[in-house]
Amino acid sequence: MAGTRPRSSGLRALRPAAFGADPTGERMARIRRSPHYRDGVFQNPGGPTRLRPPGSARDLAKTYFDKENRSHRAPYGALPVHATTLADLARPPASGLRLTWMGHSSVLVEIDGHRVLFDPVWGERCSPFPFAGPKRLHPAPLPLAALGPVDVVVISHDHYDHLDLPTVKALAGTDTLFAVPLGVGAHLEHWGVSADRLRELDWHEATEIGGLTLTATPARHFCGRGLRNTQHTLWASWVVAGEEHRVYHSGDTGYFDGFEDIGTAHGPFDATMIQIGAYSDFWPKGYSDPIPGPGSWPEIHMNPAEGLRAHLDLQQGRPDGVFLPIHWGTFNLAPHPWAEPGEWTMAAADAVGQPAAFPVPGLPFEPAGELPAEPWWRGVGHVPNRKWPLPDPVTGPSHEGLDLVGEE
Repeated sequence: MAGTRPRSSGLRALRPAAFGADPTGERMARIRRSPHYRDGVFQNPGGPTRLRPPGSARDLAKTYFDKENRSHRAPYGALPVHATTLADLARPPASGLRLTWMGHSSVLVEIDGHRVLFDPVWGERCSPFPFAGPKRLHPAPLPLAALGPVDVVVISHDHYDHLDLPTVKALAGTDTLFAVPLGVGAHLEHWGVSADRLRELDWHEATEIGGLTLTATPARHFCGRGLRNTQHTLWASWVVAGEEHRVYHSGDTGYFDGFEDIGTAHGPFDATMIQIGAYSDFWPKGYSDPIPGPGSWPEIHMNPAEGLRAHLDLQQGRPDGVFLPIHWGTFNLAPHPWAEPGEWTMAAADAVGQPAAFPVPGLPFEPAGELPAEPWWRGVGHVPNRKWPLPDPVTGPSHEGLDLVGEE
């Protein structure tokens, strides 16, 4: 019919802004030249990753909607949050390195006179829609505008709980630079970040920002924000090295044997920030399975035992540096009890003598100083009573757990 707008144009007009934009032009050409891009998609280290959960949809639904399980997946009441202030952040860290976990995977790292903000999510929901999707379980510890100048924002990948439209739009009005994996720059440009403020990297590529070297390192995950998962944007972990200190941020990843390679090339680290939450029996390598080794089928997220093993791999088997567990506590993204990642991580770290930090969201700490170590989640969430599987350095091939008394 004359004058009728093509259906594709109509669909594009209805596309939510939060979907971002697909890579095109020279950006897409660069993606195709990547050694990690093959058969039209980015490839994971170690081979393909299964993205759909095993088992029946009925069993999955039963787990998600069971009344008792649902009650354990959220805290009982208000979470303790440290209301971060300018006074907290105005004084330079005495050691030259300070970390402030803002919740989930968002961490402010003050390192050798520079400020790096990882995966900032200040939005109320990790969703393309303001009215649906997982909602924050605690407020952001401080308004984004009160954070002060940031030298560089580092994005691990383009999922909604790591790349947040309202947060990026707010930061687009500042002078900060953005370091992102290959292809993710298309989203940021679509939302108002100029191309000259983007540092878009493939795995093993590095960029210099001030006195820092930022390197994109491999991870085992996937990407996608829209209705189609095109795998045209890369996911990454990150190494940030200053004159005196080095830190590692895992982004989202399954366990794989590449952590040792990253540690050899870039470690040891003064602190690692490693994903330990949002795992499931219904996803590949759920938390009741044995810890995977080389050649097994790693998942797209790690459980606490795998996260600690990744830290030890990065540190060449030594319990050095400080382990900060991330990707838990802020959003309800999986069927495990809300408090379980904190409890399991603490048990595993204690068992191997690994220094670990357990701050409430917003509490700054220096890895070289006294570490926050109170199990603050015990008063506000269900803690299962079970044996916690531990990483190989503690238990050997049997993977037996550690007795830990929690709630029935």
